[in-house]
Amino acid sequence: MNQSADANFRRATTADIPAMHRVRMSVRENILSNPNSIGHHDYQQMLEQRGQGWVCEIDGAIVGFAVVDVSEQNVWALFVQPEYEGRGIGRTLHDAMLEWYFGTGATFIWLSTDPGTRAEQFYQRAGWGFAGMLPDGEARYERTKN
Repeated sequence: MNQSADANFRRATTADIPAMHRVRMSVRENILSNPNSIGHHDYQQMLEQRGQGWVCEIDGAIVGFAVVDVSEQNVWALFVQPEYEGRGIGRTLHDAMLEWYFGTGATFIWLSTDPGTRAEQFYQRAGWGFAGMLPDGEARYERTKN
């Protein structure tokens, strides 16, 4: 792993929401067709009511985040700022998220992503199984507790 030595991984708080959204809006794949479709309230609801999140900070700035939605049993978000890709940040966030999630007693989780993307390849390498195409054109992946 080519992770930055100064990377700090921790649980996300509501104070992190503006930086998390900045990262979300910086991505080159899985771009929101309507940037206003996800707002502060959505992040807040995920962090305070429906799930848990993690962030990666480098030099005090959030450069990646992951959020799991326990109520829907899915990965709500996993994004890394483009200039920090390829350093193992996404995989570290992914692994922390799944360790916590499966530690709650859950045994199944799913996600969706755009097909033919680097994100899809990432999930395949991380052990997710393809479960078919969704009506919106996204690929659905599933995973069970090891």
